[in-house]
Amino acid sequence: MTVKPHRLLLERVSSYADEAAAYLRRRRHLRKPFARTYYPDGRSAAFTADSEEGRAMFLAASRLIEVAGPPRRTKSTK
Repeated sequence: MTVKPHRLLLERVSSYADEAAAYLRRRRHLRKPFARTYYPDGRSAAFTADSEEGRAMFLAASRLIEVAGPPRRTKSTK
């Protein structure tokens, strides 16, 4: 008995989706938050949340977000 073509396609797409979901779970688990700064001379520096500089940058960023307030919603034109 042969497998119906749409079932074969569905199984293949499902397996790709499962692999993609597993990849994203692994990636999300391994990522650590960091702040990167860029200087006028072209160099950059990354600070982890565990460092003193990183904590200061994250605190400053959270304060900026608080000051900015919630995003404004614009009317979409259809």
